[in-house]
Amino acid sequence: MESRKEPPAFEDALEELETVVERMENGEPSLEESLKLFERGMDLARRCQKALDDAEQRIRTLTDSESPPAGTDTVEDPAADE
Repeated sequence: MESRKEPPAFEDALEELETVVERMENGEPSLEESLKLFERGMDLARRCQKALDDAEQRIRTLTDSESPPAGTDTVEDPAADE
């Protein structure tokens, strides 16, 4: 059976990205390893950004569906009761 690796959860990806950045800032890795770390970091940053974008879109969808239709006044007009 073929095992597909699941993409890391946002928190896991962010933690790994922080580790990559720390390793690169310390100047430990060789040039070749730095390039690999940079590529991995870019992939992780894209995944994190996509997760944030998706979450923002979900929030917009939820808040838009709970908003009154455009042009509808939700405040009662006290003069209307007279």
